[in-house]
Amino acid sequence: MNEHDTIGVFLGLDVGKSTHHGHGLTPAGKKVFDRQLPNTEPKLRQVFDKLREKFGTVLVVVDQPASIGALPLTVARDTGCQVAYLPGLSMRRIADLYPGEAKTDARDAAVITDAARTMPHTLRSLELTDEITAELTVLVGFDQDLAAEATRTSNRIRGLLTQFHPSLERMAKRLIDDVFEALDEQTVVVPGTGTLDVVIPSLARSLGAVHEQR
Repeated sequence: MNEHDTIGVFLGLDVGKSTHHGHGLTPAGKKVFDRQLPNTEPKLRQVFDKLREKFGTVLVVVDQPASIGALPLTVARDTGCQVAYLPGLSMRRIADLYPGEAKTDARDAAVITDAARTMPHTLRSLELTDEITAELTVLVGFDQDLAAEATRTSNRIRGLLTQFHPSLERMAKRLIDDVFEALDEQTVVVPGTGTLDVVIPSLARSLGAVHEQR
């Protein structure tokens, strides 16, 4: 962090789903904040604004920049605070240097804050590229889910065709004339074939919807 000397207060957040624990220290090590924060924009904004009014430049540091840490970082940026994160591996190593073995939100927040204050080299900046990476991570995960669903649906269709009409399954990707030819190859009707009139169109629509989303 190149602007470490300009920081008026270091605010470490041990982030959680519904609440975060915040711990604030001045550059001299004086504790100025130590309590839980609801994970809502108005409450976060209120705290960040008050700290900025009193101490000037505020550095907000989290140990999870994505997922549950995304909202406090976004609000912090919007209120004019600087933001950074302490990688999990560094966090665990640094925590071992502090007395007390019990892992609590308050202790973790204190460790994050003191690390930001005394060991700025352990911090990682959060640039626009990190936001893009976070968005891509969400999109890639969603696409993987869609791909898995498409594969599952395709396999289900092929399984049904194999069960009731193996020749049709082998010909599924060919031209429509070949499909009808495959139908003509089988003269017997397997029990349950009538259900395909309902099941196959529904699965096909589901598969089409999945591919459309991708």
